[in-house]
Amino acid sequence: MGVTNFLKNCTLMLSILALHFTFPFSHVMASVYTVGDQDEWSSQTNFASWAGRYNFSSGDVLVFKYIKGQHNVYEVTEDTFRSCDAGSGVLAKYESGEDEVALNEVKKYWFICNFAGHCLGGMRFGIEVKDGNNVTHFKDGAVHPPSMEPTPLDNSCTSYFVSDKRWRVIQNFVPLGLFLFNCYFW
Repeated sequence: MGVTNFLKNCTLMLSILALHFTFPFSHVMASVYTVGDQDEWSSQTNFASWAGRYNFSSGDVLVFKYIKGQHNVYEVTEDTFRSCDAGSGVLAKYESGEDEVALNEVKKYWFICNFAGHCLGGMRFGIEVKDGNNVTHFKDGAVHPPSMEPTPLDNSCTSYFVSDKRWRVIQNFVPLGLFLFNCYFW
């Protein structure tokens, strides 16, 4: 009788833990990308090349780091991106020097720096955000099929890097594994 009650309690506890870890899991899997990686949002960076190295999914976040007053970030329409004329087609303006842009919609995003000459000088890029990992990157309107090679999980230089957020998810499952081990062999 005592063993049966223990197993029932163990099953209930496992169900509660499974629910606890299931709901936040999708939120934690979002990636945070520093635009330009170590070069950040500057006029020396090839942003079309940078954007092509990553797969952007709904829920990811772009972080634009730059010296406030020397650059800015405008999210714009495709026409404004192509013309570099921010007289119209501006969807959002960021000017803090450490701007975070959540990619919450499945759509094409276009970004420019609106300081004189910066956009035409290359401080612009576009990405297409999709559900999952079927992402197409494009620059100046050219569409490229998804790469068949593994892409970096975060803004690291290796595809085997485990981000801090993903490591926290893994760490959360270690106690669950120990608990299951104890339930099974106790």
